[in-house]
Amino acid sequence: MLQELREKSKQYEQRLTAFRRDLHEHPELSLQESRTAAKVLEQLEPLALDIRTGVGGHGIVADLRTGRPGPTIALRADMDALPIREESGVPFASRNAGVMHACGHDAHTAMLLGAAWLLDGVRDRLSGTVRLLFQSAEEINAGAKAMIAEGALDGVKEIYGLHNMPNLPAGLIGTRSGPMMGSVDRIDIVIVGKGGHGAIPDQCIDPIVASSAIVMGLQTAVSREISPFEPAVVTIGSFRAGDANNVIPSEAVLSGTIRTFSPAVQQRMPGIVERIVTEIAGAYRCQAKLVYTEQNPVLVNDAASVGYVDRAIDDMFGRERRVEGAVTAAGEDFSAYLQRIPGAFVWLGSGPQVNAEAAYGLHHPKYVLDESCLPQGAALLAGIAAERCRA
Repeated sequence: MLQELREKSKQYEQRLTAFRRDLHEHPELSLQESRTAAKVLEQLEPLALDIRTGVGGHGIVADLRTGRPGPTIALRADMDALPIREESGVPFASRNAGVMHACGHDAHTAMLLGAAWLLDGVRDRLSGTVRLLFQSAEEINAGAKAMIAEGALDGVKEIYGLHNMPNLPAGLIGTRSGPMMGSVDRIDIVIVGKGGHGAIPDQCIDPIVASSAIVMGLQTAVSREISPFEPAVVTIGSFRAGDANNVIPSEAVLSGTIRTFSPAVQQRMPGIVERIVTEIAGAYRCQAKLVYTEQNPVLVNDAASVGYVDRAIDDMFGRERRVEGAVTAAGEDFSAYLQRIPGAFVWLGSGPQVNAEAAYGLHHPKYVLDESCLPQGAALLAGIAAERCRA
């Protein structure tokens, strides 16, 4: 059956490409994906599916039921775009100013739609249910949690998903057991001092100096408090204070992100950051207000589920197409699903065959996707579900 799905996917290549390009021309930001969802629904309605719309925003849950007893296996794709002005130069570039599918979610949506077409064609040889999750709001770390809260995982045994990787040549697929993507936490800090004239600092309490020390001090959270064998990143990405060159402001506002690869390390970080921020601020006579927001857990692939994916890849495309998946500190809210049920997330090569390492990466305004990966991604998703629901 797997080879049949692979061959059939090639017949859908033009259709998948046209659908993906339409979404690429009309990208929509998180929680605004109404047109995207409508286009998906338009393609799903001719199939015999049980469909729920408006799940977790504009999400769609579509069940392909076989009528025979068996597991429920979920497949997920994200639909939202980014607030980026496109500079790719492709003829189907974004028509929505300042919004771009710079992460390839348009391709993921097309692939899952292709998987639905493929699975519908072999429904009589499957058992159980395949649940298709078209998710909104991945880019703001909100969609998966909202889908879960509205029952998207109810009764699901396993879940699978993929993400295109422009720095991996199209045709290759990367898999990895255990941690593969970092946790995502956000920190927002307000440092309060006492403003005044820049020429009379002794009559002020300078929040800029305190904040500068905090930025430097936070680096020791990783270098001196976390094992060198446990990857972690603390980044302050925004530092705002003052409006004039000769005025010491009364407060400074900082925001940043924290990434880890261990649930245990992620749990330790709020206490470490709280202590560093408040005690350094106190040393400079300032007050500190910290808001620590846990957004995504570490993405941890289940070993058994990765084994199922590996076998599907080897049977469909050949062992030579499977490589070890790279780890990254970038986050992905698919981790919220994996925190609750077993499953696996894989990298699908979407870059050039030559010098893919130098290709523009995800979230870059010149990001380009090799569309030959579309039928492969559709076949892979369908193949995994077909194997797990084989009658």
